Amino acid sequence: MRYLVLGAGPAGLTFANKLLQSGEDNFIVLEKESIAGGLCRSVDVDGSPFDIGGGHFLDVRRPHVNEFLFKFMPEDEWDLYNRRTTLHVNGNVIGQPIEANIWQMKIEDQIEYLKSIAIAGCNLGEPMPERFIDWIYWKLGKKIAEDYMIPYNQKMFSKELDQLGTYWLEKLPNVSFEETLMSCLSKKAYGKDPGHTQFYYPKKYGYGELWLRMAEALGDRIEYNKNVNGIDFTNKTVTTADCSKYQADVIITTIPWLEYEEIIGMPEDINESLKELKYSSIQTEYHEENLDTESQWIYYPDPKLPYHRILVRHNFCPNSKGYWTETNSERIDMEEPNNNFKYMNKFAYPLNTVRKPEIMKRLLNWSKDRGVYGLGRWGEHSHYNSDVTVDLAMNLYDELR
Repeated sequence: MRYLVLGAGPAGLTFANKLLQSGEDNFIVLEKESIAGGLCRSVDVDGSPFDIGGGHFLDVRRPHVNEFLFKFMPEDEWDLYNRRTTLHVNGNVIGQPIEANIWQMKIEDQIEYLKSIAIAGCNLGEPMPERFIDWIYWKLGKKIAEDYMIPYNQKMFSKELDQLGTYWLEKLPNVSFEETLMSCLSKKAYGKDPGHTQFYYPKKYGYGELWLRMAEALGDRIEYNKNVNGIDFTNKTVTTADCSKYQADVIITTIPWLEYEEIIGMPEDINESLKELKYSSIQTEYHEENLDTESQWIYYPDPKLPYHRILVRHNFCPNSKGYWTETNSERIDMEEPNNNFKYMNKFAYPLNTVRKPEIMKRLLNWSKDRGVYGLGRWGEHSHYNSDVTVDLAMNLYDELR
């Protein structure tokens, strides 16, 4: 075939639908699961949608992306929300990000946090560190580091935060000390808004409905229950666990590189470097109780709690109840046994380890020269949100066509 797309998540579905819309139908999409959507899949739990991958919503910041997606699920089927997020830190319940909302804390805590930020390395002219855990102290000071940023990120990503670099920090809010001080004096948030300040969520469905409709548009060009376990770069052939073989002029891989049990034709040093790629696994769990809060996201750095955040379903999903937690697989043994619905996402977050940019740059450039393109969160091993992934797939389509 002309094109072979591996994975029917947002990246693969977007690229395949762009092909089809252009009149190209000489392609196949292979999907490991029985339904499409990847981390953005939804299931029905207790009479309402449950998004198995956690907090996946459609951001408003890329209008051209939303225009494309609304062709499959029209805008009038979505509700538009202003994001409401709170953090629980040392008995304070405040808005997010913490730097812009210290003014909501008890006055004695405000003083201690401001004193700590004032002598952070970035405010004393010290050079920016190369490792994430050192950057936290350098940027935010000792108190925010130890009360919030370090315990929360250890819960979400890994206990070994010192393996992470700093090249990815554009994802985090950038609030200066001056803006933090101004917010405490004026009692309102200053600084750039974090992501998902506004977002869309379906009125009647889970987020997974969008991707099901995109898969439906492809018809029989998707083959389900096809677990890809091998790739041969010498003749651009992919094999699956049921011993099927597929050959294509161009291969788009959106699946984790660590999922390949056999890679043929790749230089040994590149193949070996894949073993350095790290990721975290996250379990989502449904709880039927309604919470007395207007927040949609609530963040918990407290190390005594197994989960790092909850999503309050009844505050963004109409006619529903309850909430769901997100817990790193390293912390599952802290949870009390129960019969709640749970889903384990083995590949949840790619970890931004120090050497990852070097590894991925060499891998992606080498494979691209051979007609194999890594795309999306797992094809590029980068923590992209779904709207970013769709944008990247649209750009790759334009590049190749």
